[in-house]
Order: sequence, then C-alpha cells, then structure tokens
Amino acid sequence: MGRLTGAIKHLLIVNILFFVATALYGEQMYQWFSLWFPENENFGYWQILSHMFMHGGFMHILFNMYALWAFGSPLEHMWGKNKFLFFYFSAGIGAAIIHTAVNYYYFNEGMDVLLNAGLTRPEVMDLISQGKFNPGWYNLAPRSTIDNFLMAYSTPAVGASGAIYGILVAFGMSFPNSELFLIFLPIPIKAKYFIPVLIGLDLFSGVTGYSIFGQGIAHFAHVGGALFGFIMMWYWKKTQFNKNRWN
Repeated sequence: MGRLTGAIKHLLIVNILFFVATALYGEQMYQWFSLWFPENENFGYWQILSHMFMHGGFMHILFNMYALWAFGSPLEHMWGKNKFLFFYFSAGIGAAIIHTAVNYYYFNEGMDVLLNAGLTRPEVMDLISQGKFNPGWYNLAPRSTIDNFLMAYSTPAVGASGAIYGILVAFGMSFPNSELFLIFLPIPIKAKYFIPVLIGLDLFSGVTGYSIFGQGIAHFAHVGGALFGFIMMWYWKKTQFNKNRWN
C-alpha cells in the first residue's frame, strides 16, 4: 500500500463514473453493461469488459475499490502500469469466462430436465425470456436445479471482484509474508494463509450453494479470477517474466 499509482487512479475514476451513471440511469445501465448469459437478449460482447465497472451498491464498490488500492498498489509499483493493467483485465476476463461456463452447465442441466419432461426448447425460452416460469417445474427436479437454471439465464453479473481476486493471488504470491487484518478478526494473518482460505471459502460456497458471505455473490467468478491470476503468476515466475517491467 502507498501512494495512488497511475493505473489504479484511472481504474478508480472509471468505476466511480460508472457508479454515478448507474445511480442516475439505473436499470438501463444494468441492461447495457452487466454481464448477461449469452442466450439472454440483453447480452452483448462488450459486457465481458464493461461488467467489471458495474457495481450493485455502495458497499460493493467500496470494498472492491479499497482492495484494488490496497493490494494492487504494490503490484503496480513492481510491474509498471501496462503490465498491471494487462494482469487486471486478464483476471477479470478469466472470471467472466469461468462464471459463464458454470452458468452454461446450470442452464443446460435445467433445460435437459424440462425437455425430458416433454417441453420444447422454444416454449421454455419464450417463457423465461418474459421473466416467467412454471412453478410445476419444481416437481420435475430438485429445487436447486430449477433455481440455478433460472438464475443462470436471468441474473447478470456485475463488479470488479473477479479481477480483484486475481490481484489478491498475485499479492499473496509476491508478498506471502505480509500480515493482513480482518475487521471481524483483528489479528495478523499472513497473506500466504489468508488468501487461499478466502478462495477456498468461495469455492465451497459455489459448490454447495451455502453462501458464507451473503446472497447474490458470483462465487465462481471469484474463483475464476483467482485461477487465471494464479496461472499468469505461475507462468511469469516460471519464465522469470515477472521480473520485467513493461514501462
């Protein structure tokens, strides 16, 4: 942590501008810039990037931007602006890919159940595209299967959290013995222990559906950002690429 670096300053500004615009224009911003399921009529390819600047509320953007500054500043000092931005957006895109892949799994799982029950794909798509569903579907499969199917299609993803989790991984691998403090547990915990546990909790929540951190969290986006962050760091360390600044 330290002074505000160039890339992080500009990321903060863009995120705040998007947040203000969302406060002014509300649902239109979410419709245009959130990351929707590819088969949803609201989906646009630009959303793979734009969703990283959208947030669901003040606390959401506050925590993400604080983490961006706190954990990203040492990395930008070490790497330089261009390399930091490459890493940040790569982790965010990776998070979007994993999140969408998991949604495809949930969507196809639910669709297969409905098709096996005699429904046709066009009639199912027509219904859910109107934001509706048949409560009788719950008699065909476990409630979680139908809920996951509906949420995969109709619930967009917003936030920089996937990119932030990539940053957390990079920070933990670069400064493993840095001591971190939790608000609800005011004792120092080394980054090399804290960050893997945090990612493990997200993975647990994503797999089991029991969310430790609250509802409405895209856990697999967090895991995806962390995974892509780890792969990049592993490759850079292996090739000694991480020792080179790009600017």
